Amino acid sequence: MTKLLLSIHVLASILVVGPIAVAASMFPRYARRTAGEDGHSVGATVLLHRICSGYAIVGVAVPVFGIATGAQLGVLTDAWLLTSIVLTTIAAAILALAILPGQESMIESAAAADGTGDGADTKRAAARLAGLTGVFNLLWAVVVVLMIVRPGSTTGA
Repeated sequence: MTKLLLSIHVLASILVVGPIAVAASMFPRYARRTAGEDGHSVGATVLLHRICSGYAIVGVAVPVFGIATGAQLGVLTDAWLLTSIVLTTIAAAILALAILPGQESMIESAAAADGTGDGADTKRAAARLAGLTGVFNLLWAVVVVLMIVRPGSTTGA
């Protein structure tokens, strides 16, 4: 059972968090182009936002299967796992409370502007979103390292 849970957890991490990380990272670049009313960029920002928001819902499977795996291994109280849970929670909060709403706001303002919007505002918003996405991605990188290294773990890593 542990191997099945771990396999699902790892696959979900790769197949769900990976696309969010890539799409969220690409969004600011295409959003900057929407200030110039590039029709392809507007479509791309909408698609990238859909990827981020859709995969975020499915992304709940990652911590669910991770906690189930930790319970099976008897490591739920290990510092490395608790730290990973905290970092995952912070990353999820950044995604849900800042990145996704920021993307929505940029898409709405691009749709409302019709070429009359302030490009500087779009660039500032895109830069802020790029920074938040960088923090989101960095948190996931730290979680991956913790999952591999498992400092202080007694599971024989």
